[in-house]
Amino acid sequence: MKEAFTAQMFGVYGFGLLETLYMVIVSAIVSYIFGLPIGVLLVCTDKNGITPVPWLNAAVGFIVNIMRSIPFIILLVLVSPVTRAITGTTIGSTATIVPLVFSAAPYISRVVEQSLKEVDGGVIEAATSMGASPMQIITKVLLPESKPSLILGAALATITIIGYTAMAGFVGGGGLGTIAVNYGYYRYRTVIMIVTVVIIVALVQAFQELGLYLSSKFDRRKQ
Repeated sequence: MKEAFTAQMFGVYGFGLLETLYMVIVSAIVSYIFGLPIGVLLVCTDKNGITPVPWLNAAVGFIVNIMRSIPFIILLVLVSPVTRAITGTTIGSTATIVPLVFSAAPYISRVVEQSLKEVDGGVIEAATSMGASPMQIITKVLLPESKPSLILGAALATITIIGYTAMAGFVGGGGLGTIAVNYGYYRYRTVIMIVTVVIIVALVQAFQELGLYLSSKFDRRKQ
């Protein structure tokens, strides 16, 4: 048990936590850069959307569903050629960001879609009757009105990404997952695995509480 609480291991935990935060934050930002507009596109092109384009909605939705259906550990291997082309390697924290984005962006697009569909249709109709353009409806109505839900969705997506980083540890992805596998599982040091899991759980709880706090802060109904 003592080997799990040495100064060296505390350094390993700290570095692993920083690597995990790096992977989670960067991949979440990049995933939202892709996922947010895709989610908006899915809402706007829906048959009941502000600019209905059924064939485009069906095509984009089909691709999103396929990407969401692939387990992360398999997707990690499938996109390895792309990962190598972008980062020059398939191992390490930076390389793991590529499959994280491939996996998280479709998930985020559905989260965004659901959040935007929760906006009261009467508000959208009112904006339309006043001559607002589709872009104005998106930027002035849909996104602001759904901000609390979008923030909660972002927290949920971030927690999901944390779980993906742990799985990436089995293939040298870096971060806390790699510590749990290399220092705990392969060396039969159960305590190290438990400590790493506790850190991951604490990280998940932190992001969840932050999401709840920010969502409540931006919820106009509570102001």
